[in-house]
Amino acid sequence: MLLKGKSAVVTGCNRGIGKAILELFAEHGANVWACAREPSDAFAASTQLLANRFDVEISPVYFDLADEAQIKTGVQAILAARRPIDVLVNCAGVVSQNRLFQMTPVADMRAVFDVNFFAQMLVTQYISRAMTRQKSGSIIYISSIAGLDGDPAQLEYAASKAALVGATKKLALELGPQGIRVNALAPGLTQTDMAAGMTDELTRRTIERTILKRVAQPSEIAAAALFLASGLSSYITGQVLRVDGGMIGG
Repeated sequence: MLLKGKSAVVTGCNRGIGKAILELFAEHGANVWACAREPSDAFAASTQLLANRFDVEISPVYFDLADEAQIKTGVQAILAARRPIDVLVNCAGVVSQNRLFQMTPVADMRAVFDVNFFAQMLVTQYISRAMTRQKSGSIIYISSIAGLDGDPAQLEYAASKAALVGATKKLALELGPQGIRVNALAPGLTQTDMAAGMTDELTRRTIERTILKRVAQPSEIAAAALFLASGLSSYITGQVLRVDGGMIGG
């Protein structure tokens, strides 16, 4: 029960790593604003079952990270509850198409950055103001090994995840005096819908570079997020934790 009585905001909760984080945080006693892009009866039902199972409160919140107005409305609904926000996990993101840099329109690059970087910064601005008033909080970004190593990913995805790494270090400096810790996770290849879109050859080459010779499960990334969200990491900030199975050359 590492998060007993804590409240967390988690984006991208409808699938993959975000869903695993939601489930693990609930298991450890956190009340969660579970953010997803679109309303869904299935999502609402699953979050209610999860809340009942672990006797916590899970509040679905819907907004599209590609729409600034929706982000503002969604976050305002969270802040309207006037409860302390102890943890923010910026998990939602998009992948880019499998194209070479020279064949990628700049407009497509901007679209990836809008969701993977600028939307994350906007959510952080809103939530960090509330954390500043309470003089505490833990902010976690889901970056990627692509943001550190440049591979495996297309340029715009790798660059957007690298921007999160830079933001993590800068925000840790700026928000630390207010008692707010800022860290990032850099997952390796993980069994998600996004990974399913990779070519078989790229998947094979990535696994070969990994000491453990397998892909990660979303629950393994969630466990690292739980560590950074909890008091177990109370003296850790400004760090990027690789969760990559021992990526050779990383």
